[in-house]
Amino acid sequence: MILADTGILVHLGEMHSLVLTNARIVLPDRVVETSITIADGVISSIGSDSSLGKEGEDLEGDLLIPGLIDLHTDNLERQVLPRQNARFPSVSAFLAHDAQCVAAGITTVFDSLCLGNLGFEEERMLTCRDGVKDLDTLTSGNMLKAEHFLHLRCEMPAPDTLDMLRPLAEHPRLKLASLMDHVPGYGQYSDLTRYRALLQSDGYSVEETENQIQQAQARRSTLRRPNRNAILDLLRPRGVALASHDDRTEEEIAENTADGVKISEFPVSLVAAQAARAAGMAIIGGAPNVVRGGSHSGNVSVAELLQNGLIDALASDYVPFAMLEAAFMAASIACLDLPAAIRLVTEAPATMTGLHDRGRIAPGLRADLVRVHVHLGTPVVRAVWRQGERVA
Repeated sequence: MILADTGILVHLGEMHSLVLTNARIVLPDRVVETSITIADGVISSIGSDSSLGKEGEDLEGDLLIPGLIDLHTDNLERQVLPRQNARFPSVSAFLAHDAQCVAAGITTVFDSLCLGNLGFEEERMLTCRDGVKDLDTLTSGNMLKAEHFLHLRCEMPAPDTLDMLRPLAEHPRLKLASLMDHVPGYGQYSDLTRYRALLQSDGYSVEETENQIQQAQARRSTLRRPNRNAILDLLRPRGVALASHDDRTEEEIAENTADGVKISEFPVSLVAAQAARAAGMAIIGGAPNVVRGGSHSGNVSVAELLQNGLIDALASDYVPFAMLEAAFMAASIACLDLPAAIRLVTEAPATMTGLHDRGRIAPGLRADLVRVHVHLGTPVVRAVWRQGERVA
């Protein structure tokens, strides 16, 4: 079967028909109590068959929503290195990552892999190299529950970014790339006191920390703009969706607009988010920021951005299970109805990356579906289907 808009051939075993009844189905604009019929991996009808067939299932009044689409997850890194100096075998880590994503209701995963070592990130570079290899092997072997794409996080001031990007620029699963600048003193790490404490908590001495800061800032002055231009030149012709990362200032947004970057991912200030909205950029917020009630690094609250209409989509960032909970919380934070809140984690990310075959419950679209029960105000995933096949 070839997936619409991706050109990717996938096999999910023998296709079959399935009827899900007694469901509260979250459509793009309303919630309806009815049934849904699935055939050959796609939604064939809504509300036309209320009887339980041989492979039917009564959802007992639970919600049925589209499969979540996660544009940014670092969860693979957390499975590879669950503890400092305790690296896990890469294939095992990838399978654990995949299982966790599906259990959280995520059926489309953008594995966010870092390219470019700023001086202390060799472990992340190894995770990237192994991750791409494992993605190819596990996908070709039909071993993954979710569908995985690549989100390459390109560190502009790093000397090895382009060498890592060139062989991946034509990868068939590359759908999203972000332009990052994690040099201390800028973006997310503009607070140098906090940054020094972070490195020293990881075991770096005061002298090592200061050397890292000085070297990174020196490289930034010569590498950032040339690397940025080269990254854009490599990826624009392929039609890869381009995002900026950790925008802080109006000047950064102006640079993105001039370069044709359409997505602002995780803006770290209200000013940057307002400028991104004025420039017509789509804006992604971190789901853990919502669930925790604020940023773990002292940046703007996503709840504040939601209240100001400055979030278009939510991504799991580093906690897959935060994504669905954050969407439900967004409904009350931003006074959204349930369909609008669910669009933050389904239709909106699909639109941003050109995946027009998913993200909504509608006839003819992929039957990527999640059964959700709300328990004491918290959404709980009870079942997940990918192209009509039960995966969790």
